[in-house]
Amino acid sequence: MLNTKDEVIAVQPENGSSFLFASASVIPLRDRLDGPIIVEAERFDPAELQEWIGAHRLQINQLMDRHRAILFRGLSLDSVDRFQTFLQALGADLMDYSERSTPRSVVHGRVYTSTEYPKSDEIPMHNENSYSHVWPRRVVFCCLEPASQGGETPIADSRAIFDGIPIDIREAFLKKQVMYVRNFGRGIDLSWQEAFQTNDPGQVEAYCQASGIAFEWFDGGTGLHTEQIRAAALRYVPTGEWVWFNQAHLFHISSLPPALRVALCDLFSPRCLPRNACYGDGTAIEDAVLDEIRHAYRKKRVYIEWKRGDALLLDNLFYAHGRMPFTGQRKIIVAMDTVGGRDTSTV
Repeated sequence: MLNTKDEVIAVQPENGSSFLFASASVIPLRDRLDGPIIVEAERFDPAELQEWIGAHRLQINQLMDRHRAILFRGLSLDSVDRFQTFLQALGADLMDYSERSTPRSVVHGRVYTSTEYPKSDEIPMHNENSYSHVWPRRVVFCCLEPASQGGETPIADSRAIFDGIPIDIREAFLKKQVMYVRNFGRGIDLSWQEAFQTNDPGQVEAYCQASGIAFEWFDGGTGLHTEQIRAAALRYVPTGEWVWFNQAHLFHISSLPPALRVALCDLFSPRCLPRNACYGDGTAIEDAVLDEIRHAYRKKRVYIEWKRGDALLLDNLFYAHGRMPFTGQRKIIVAMDTVGGRDTSTV
């Protein structure tokens, strides 16, 4: 279930009417009336999945426009085939996972495993590909097998995160932006071949040139250094709302366990670390600043406790997501839907 350790309340649409779903209930959280919701199917025939989604696609889109995060439950999305049927019925325009920052495997087509980090690790909340000039507008998760214990997916409203960060920190990031620095080919972190999904240096160079990424080969062409400057926050023009939209807290060396951080800093200069983040002018981001940002994420997180067959539809602009440590054989697959933005401070 969706869990803020608080109770849920009845749906209160702005116009006073109710959203009509055949054999389904719609339940929002107490956190905010336009916050995440559960759409739970009742008396649902699994053979009619495509028809059910098709019949309610307009309502689903209306709910996404308002709530930005929907957990679907009771649709028996317990296989890759059924998840793909769900995506097709939604009209998803799936993206490749390019310019990768974490290890994933292809499940089928443009459906991937979730980030393949050790079970004992927490994955900090982030907006998917917010370090890149191209990112998905929606991210869709599906639970094929929940963890025996733990493994919740925390999500947090990026508008609330922006508001929760001290004003002086926000202003510094809005002015300076974020520079992401990566060094591929040292046997630590992803290789450039995996990150860019090619063995052809020419294709990597063309991608970097088209994406505004500065690059430099080293070690006779086996290593690659990249730098790119991206916005720290985006302004959603229709409403004027600001959303916190970057991965500085994830890329920065302070995100690593202390012992690993010390070891890497002993081996590499800041410019040569496998990955790091600094202000867009090249100056270091203070650890205390990143602590404030991480605190803003933690204050706003809501936990999704998975059940087999669940699917989570997230607006990637408005919601960050992460992963809690777990035991057992947790299997969550993911797809990225629709190009959401291209290197701009407004959307």
